[in-house]
Amino acid sequence: MSQQLKNPWRGTGLEGFDTFPLSDAQDVAHLLQRCPAHAQTPLRKDHDLAARLGVAELWIKDERARMGLGSFKALGAAYVIAREAAATQAPDLRNALQERVYITASAGNHGMSVAAGAQLFGARAVIVLSDTVPEAFAARLRTKGAEVMRAGDDYEASMQAAAKAAEANDWTLLSDSSWPGYTEIPLRVMEGYLQLAAEAVAQIEHPPTHILVQAGVGGLAAAVAAYARRVWGDGPQIIVVEPDAAPALIEAVRAGKLQDTHGPVSCMGRLDCKTASMIALAGLARDADMFVTISDADALGAVALLAEHGLPTTPSGAAGIAALLGGLDLPQDARILAILSEGPEDG
Repeated sequence: MSQQLKNPWRGTGLEGFDTFPLSDAQDVAHLLQRCPAHAQTPLRKDHDLAARLGVAELWIKDERARMGLGSFKALGAAYVIAREAAATQAPDLRNALQERVYITASAGNHGMSVAAGAQLFGARAVIVLSDTVPEAFAARLRTKGAEVMRAGDDYEASMQAAAKAAEANDWTLLSDSSWPGYTEIPLRVMEGYLQLAAEAVAQIEHPPTHILVQAGVGGLAAAVAAYARRVWGDGPQIIVVEPDAAPALIEAVRAGKLQDTHGPVSCMGRLDCKTASMIALAGLARDADMFVTISDADALGAVALLAEHGLPTTPSGAAGIAALLGGLDLPQDARILAILSEGPEDG
């Protein structure tokens, strides 16, 4: 385990942060009922993996087939676009947003959600990728009708390029991160992720003692934490897992404010975000119990272990489980909920 930090702000949150993740999943569920691609993803109880990892129970929320897009991100940007389409009250929602252009930076999966949502409702999608994002993701985005732009050597550079293009062309910036002056859209992206948490709560036999959730900018982790606190209160210990190459949340919590971090490129590409989302940080500073970082070697070890158990994924998808391999010490009677957040890149 590279770093572990007990959250000093637990229960109170950070001073000056007043926009928090939503925690009511009803609006998301209502809208998804109208989507033919929507189906609940499985929650898998794996006795063999639990024994291998030295814990009593292991529940894995498997997002690899979510809405045919291969990750939990299908619930975020596409939900935002669907809300905007429904708000038009157009008789044919397939053309409700034909005048709109959505642009975002992405490491792959968020871009797929933007592309899919735009395609469903007649909008145009422009996805900005850094040079480190594999060409396979760019090809997948193009199959969904998106235009792909390349900009910069890392995610932060692609974010800056997307923001500049949005302003210059009067396009809608649909980011899954948030910062001062940009909160409404990412708040709704995170609202979409509540569906995952609500499903897991309904599916699990009894409340977990620990929740392991990976984080890039932190949107998924913050949504899961907010919903878990709403339903289960202070019971579960919520542990946020980041790459040691991108310790955006752990450093922000340590400093008590947003921090720009630096590090090498991580194999956990979807988590390799050097600055946290402001809203996610606000929520996790209030709701999470611990922040930990893991190495690329930990993540790759978890990928190999999950593959042995018939659960192929990526280092990003396996990051929650990787914390257990990386030295996170939990009691033998721990009942763990983890998230398998995406399928393999060649899947």
